Amino acid sequence: MEIIHTPVLLQECLQYLSPEGESFEKNAFMIDSTLGEGGHSNAFLSKFKNLRIMGLDADSSIQSRAKERLAVFGDRMMFYNGWFNDFYKNYPSDLPMPHLILFDLGISVYHYERSGRGFSFMHDEKLDMRLSPNAEESAEDLVNTMSEKDLADMIYLYSEEKYSRKIASAIVSARSGGAITSSKELADIIYNAVPGKYRHEKIHPATRTFQALRIAVNSELRRLPEALCAAFDVLEIGGKMGVITFHSLEDRIVKNYFRNLVKQCVCPPEYPECVCGGKACAELLTRKPVGPSEEEIKLNSPSRSAKLRVVRKLGDAKIRHQMGIAGAGL
Repeated sequence: MEIIHTPVLLQECLQYLSPEGESFEKNAFMIDSTLGEGGHSNAFLSKFKNLRIMGLDADSSIQSRAKERLAVFGDRMMFYNGWFNDFYKNYPSDLPMPHLILFDLGISVYHYERSGRGFSFMHDEKLDMRLSPNAEESAEDLVNTMSEKDLADMIYLYSEEKYSRKIASAIVSARSGGAITSSKELADIIYNAVPGKYRHEKIHPATRTFQALRIAVNSELRRLPEALCAAFDVLEIGGKMGVITFHSLEDRIVKNYFRNLVKQCVCPPEYPECVCGGKACAELLTRKPVGPSEEEIKLNSPSRSAKLRVVRKLGDAKIRHQMGIAGAGL
């Protein structure tokens, strides 16, 4: 089987998320929250011989590729098909608490190159962008039904696209002559909507709009805070959780959540006394986000914007989650 995707920050993940302590090393359990083609899981299972992994993915088609790739590890590898926030919120009672949790929030190259779902403007494909076929609305639905204002707001909010209003206006104008149904058609509309100088910058002018649509279709930024809280709740004391992000919006969510976990007290100043426990729930293992080396960027250009943040769990954070503190600043 040809592997399409190259996992990012692989060596850094193996270093920061290595099983530590005698009990963890002998019977370590990890959850790969974004399995993809199984690159990270393959490396972890190969290096840590006593490790077992549960791999999660909302996309059954890419998960089938991972199953084929990881079959060599037998029952050391398990699979769950569904969204990671749902999995952690309804954590299976027959599973042990994980010692390691990894989120790689990037979209697999497989989706851009082989899925045929319109993730890339480099191919002329049906405008879909759903990671799970069970998602209610596709990118085509959003492009053809949202009001111009809502479309512009969504594009700006999820991609910080400075020409969001021009792009939204052009989309609404174009769809008046018939539904926009393909990725190439949408990319051409965006290209023609922006100023000439913007068309020749480093990235294609449709890049940010396509990102925004993908985030909206798959509710990525809505799922992430819920998943982080629920995942941390089931993580074993002393266990580690790492998150790889690829753009500022999701990295801000992770940074703020981890920042609140490592504070001793997060009670609002108007509280007469501490009710959150007054102890840090986690230790930050990456004072600054870990990025790719120059060598990795040369070999795997999609890694250029990757950032890895890792914490070690010191105590329970459920009180903070109930207070809504975990979501502060998201």
